Amino acid sequence: MTMKIIVPSLEVIENHIFTIRGHRVMLDSHLAELYQVETKNLNRAVKRNPRRFPDGFMFQLTEKEAESLRFQFGTLKPEGRGQHRKYLPYAFTEQGVAMLSSVLRSDRAADVNVAIMQAFVKMREAMIAHKDLARRLNDMERKYDKQFRVVFDALRELMEPPPAPSKKPIGFVREKE
Repeated sequence: MTMKIIVPSLEVIENHIFTIRGHRVMLDSHLAELYQVETKNLNRAVKRNPRRFPDGFMFQLTEKEAESLRFQFGTLKPEGRGQHRKYLPYAFTEQGVAMLSSVLRSDRAADVNVAIMQAFVKMREAMIAHKDLARRLNDMERKYDKQFRVVFDALRELMEPPPAPSKKPIGFVREKE
């Protein structure tokens, strides 16, 4: 009797996809979590198969990039032996993620990989739709006169991502006199 493999939802996978250096990528630690393997074992499998991961399939983050991500989603764990990474994380592009299932060779890796590919496709389709909508809006603006400018400006404003929340200073702040 075979056990049913429970695959993470598209929403969970999408939350693990980041844009770094202009590429949509997933970090080795997140992939290891999804594949239910240790990060060091995932990276070992990749290093044993260097021909399968040429440039463009994966890259190692710089210290600055890793630090930025650490602050973004709080990757540091409580103090203790073995709680922090010894090496900088690897980021896998869509092609690198596709190649991972071939080096991990498990049913779970194959099933999770299908779900990850679906998430990448869904995100790409959303980006294309957004670009198409912006192009159509520009075409309509050129076609109609200035009386609709207010409408077009309002629509553009709604399409913009919300601004990052401003952080208030921590501690006592003395007002200037």
